[in-house]
Amino acid sequence: MEAVTFRALESRVTGYLRADTDRLRAHKVRPALVVCPGGAYQYCSPREGEAPALAFSADGYQTFVLEYSCGERAGGYRPLRELAETVCILRRNAERWHIDPERIAVMGFSAGGHLAASLGALWSDPELGLPPRARPDALILCYPVVSTREYAHEESARTLSGGDETVREKLHLLDRVTPDFPPTFLWHGGQDASVPPENSLLLAIQLKRNGVPVEYHLFETGLHGISTCNQEVETPDEICRAWLPLCKTWLNHRFHYQP
Repeated sequence: MEAVTFRALESRVTGYLRADTDRLRAHKVRPALVVCPGGAYQYCSPREGEAPALAFSADGYQTFVLEYSCGERAGGYRPLRELAETVCILRRNAERWHIDPERIAVMGFSAGGHLAASLGALWSDPELGLPPRARPDALILCYPVVSTREYAHEESARTLSGGDETVREKLHLLDRVTPDFPPTFLWHGGQDASVPPENSLLLAIQLKRNGVPVEYHLFETGLHGISTCNQEVETPDEICRAWLPLCKTWLNHRFHYQP
């Protein structure tokens, strides 16, 4: 395993690269995954960064954790611009890091799920002017914040919009789904009292209506912020833990990849 770090605008990105690529012929290039932790756009949760990144690294993915701008620095769509730049940096360095530039997924938890979904919805928005080739090839949204109206997570919505109702409306992602939204894997815990499960349910409906490939799981158990649902992240949940193998199967199929 080789660790790399770089800057994407004002953010810090940590990469976990498989160092065996030069020795093994099976995967001279590998799919990549960018992980966006949650934290209500106030901070980046430690339990939602390294643990899921290493879980996918174990299957041969080149993985990266984005520590995007939070708190007062989250305005001006800064986290979204940082994520878009991260995806573009991966594509520009695809040969160097043994990445397939057409198989780059973005995973987000909670507010990080909102960030990932925002890139999926707004990558071509002319008002934002995001860099070319910023669109992910797939999204993995884990108990994501989606709505800024009913069922909203108010702290995330207030922090990101800075009280600007125009920005808040633009980031109501249920109105931003088009057929160009990336294929998406969604899951939510049924006991989540912080980000209501209706966020992911309503997004799944909008994706289906727009013909976007989607797989959606609502588990009976599951509080908020449970990440990989094991003791390592101090949130063990044997039922919700199934999201990880289900997600790997889905993403491997989307990317025609065999670990």
